[in-house]
Amino acid sequence: MPVITNDSELRNAIDALSFDRQQALGIRFAESVADLTADARLKRALETALAPGADAADRTEAYKTAKAISIATYTVCGHDTNWAEQAEHFVAATLGAALAPADQFAGKGNPAWKAAMQARMARNCAMIETGEGMADTESQRQYRLAGA
Repeated sequence: MPVITNDSELRNAIDALSFDRQQALGIRFAESVADLTADARLKRALETALAPGADAADRTEAYKTAKAISIATYTVCGHDTNWAEQAEHFVAATLGAALAPADQFAGKGNPAWKAAMQARMARNCAMIETGEGMADTESQRQYRLAGA
């Protein structure tokens, strides 16, 4: 695969993948931000999603777990934001996007692209929380993952 250097190239590369491969890449995007959560349930869901032998039922359960955590951690607009909790919300949203059923994407994106955007939000929230930037951005990591 060619080297990916920007979002347009990333989007084109993702769009060229089958739905299953989009999901697999989305799961890798979730793995990239897993360090931003301490939630054992979310970590188990990610482990399940990454497991080579995971079947459809396992992935459905992992999706339901990630979706439930994403909903439970959603910060209501207009309230003071705890950026670490918001980062965790986006980690859950990343995995939820990666594992969402195909019918949720009919004509409006795909799991890898949605997971990529959620992962970037997670990383941004973490950077706001710590006040520290990173030399290697989440988008650059995604370009490498998609180009591998």
